[in-house]
Amino acid sequence: MRYAFLDEEAKKEIRRSILKAIAIPGYIVSFASRELPVARGWGTGGLQLSLAIINEEDTLKVIDQGCDGSVNAVNIRNFISSVTNVKTTTKTQEASIIQTRHRVPEIDLQEGQTLVYQVPIPDILETVEPNLEKQKLLHANADYSKLWVLLYEDTSMFGDSRISSRYPVMVNDRYAMDPSPIPKYDTPKLGDCKALQLFGAGREKKIYAVPPYTKVEPLKFEDREFKVENFDGKACARCGSTNSFLDEVYDDNGDVSYYCNDTDYCDTRLELGESK
Repeated sequence: MRYAFLDEEAKKEIRRSILKAIAIPGYIVSFASRELPVARGWGTGGLQLSLAIINEEDTLKVIDQGCDGSVNAVNIRNFISSVTNVKTTTKTQEASIIQTRHRVPEIDLQEGQTLVYQVPIPDILETVEPNLEKQKLLHANADYSKLWVLLYEDTSMFGDSRISSRYPVMVNDRYAMDPSPIPKYDTPKLGDCKALQLFGAGREKKIYAVPPYTKVEPLKFEDREFKVENFDGKACARCGSTNSFLDEVYDDNGDVSYYCNDTDYCDTRLELGESK
């Protein structure tokens, strides 16, 4: 069996696309997306990136919505492990490659780590311009007026943007980028991150990247503060965290409790005795 499932020519082509994406942060690069033995919508773009860059010395972590134990995360982790024999972990700090669906880990990423995002829709302009050729022209001209109009309409009508995930960001003051459907809570983590961030959309055949220590800022008006999800007054019922992204969980009586979305972060706090 070929190492990491993909043939060598496929991996070389993906790596060349990755290098181009790294050289032009936020720029969308096309690549020849391959068929994989997983269902569509299960992260084939991110999976191909991981398979193209992984080697025997890597340690892999896969999360889905912050969880290491979801069906998506477990199956992708098992598949990559079966075709590479690399070590796997649920610990963010131990992983050299972290493949994620819709979350950035709570624990700060470090140099030498690579965060691979599964991306369903790679171009943020698709929300305001359906024509592919026009999208390319707008990017070429750095014309993001339609995005600004969208934000202005939301702000004028509702007092703030209604975008809860996939909030548009500007990379190096040049390209507007779709950060994948991460919550607004994670958006500030993209900027000046020590790790390499790679974004892969298999169905759309697109790759883009944010190199370490790159300027990434959410699109916002100068007189408006960028607001993230508010968990003031709430704490994780398991570890007591008050500074992490929390999930609402309702019991049979309709009472709500809150738990850390990032399972590794919650487990780590318990192991260190930081719980309440």
